[in-house]
Amino acid sequence: MGLPVVLVHGVRTSRTMWRAQVEALERAGRTVVAVDLPGHGERRGGAFTVDGAARAIADGVDGVGGLALAVGLSLGGYTGIAHAARHPEQVAGLVAAGCCTRPARVFVEPWRWTARGISRLPDHGARLNQRMTDLWLPAAAAADVGAGGFSLDVMDDVLREVGTLHPVADLHEVRCPVWFVNGRYDHFRGEERRFLAAARDGRLVVVPGATHLVSLTRPARFVRVVLEALDELDE
Repeated sequence: MGLPVVLVHGVRTSRTMWRAQVEALERAGRTVVAVDLPGHGERRGGAFTVDGAARAIADGVDGVGGLALAVGLSLGGYTGIAHAARHPEQVAGLVAAGCCTRPARVFVEPWRWTARGISRLPDHGARLNQRMTDLWLPAAAAADVGAGGFSLDVMDDVLREVGTLHPVADLHEVRCPVWFVNGRYDHFRGEERRFLAAARDGRLVVVPGATHLVSLTRPARFVRVVLEALDELDE
């Protein structure tokens, strides 16, 4: 069967965003589990914390045997790095996508103000969220992202908690190979060289034509990166 895979979603969405990757990896004979982070998917309504996110990933890895390739996008990438630093014994490899900028307060606080303003709209931003999803994603990806429901009330928690993360410092504690995967037009790739240098065994993959949501806008290419990582780790 080879090394299993644990998939960690981005903010506001859920494990359903990984449908294309789950199907492709299972066809390749891999055991795959996608987890819901606190406050998302089937765990909507709860508070998001970094500690809770790390526990969710740890539980996912335990569920597939205690050792896996962890794959995260955006929030999932940041929390995947934090989990790998805390539980190196669980992670044979890490694919961290769309998370190559440190979440410094100067960036996080304006985003929190914007999110709070959107949350005060009569529908709490549901129409705007759906419009942006339909605009930026292919139809199949938009359907997958929305299938588990959107967590519109979790942003303040997430941004407060993400502001406490120190991914570059955490990468110094990560023992396994790390694949940083960024879309060519990803606004979160500003410090990818710093992140790459912080990893003990880091590799950088930039996907042409892709945006921040690289696994959704270029699903086949993203799966190929994951499969190549698995092949290398199996060897």
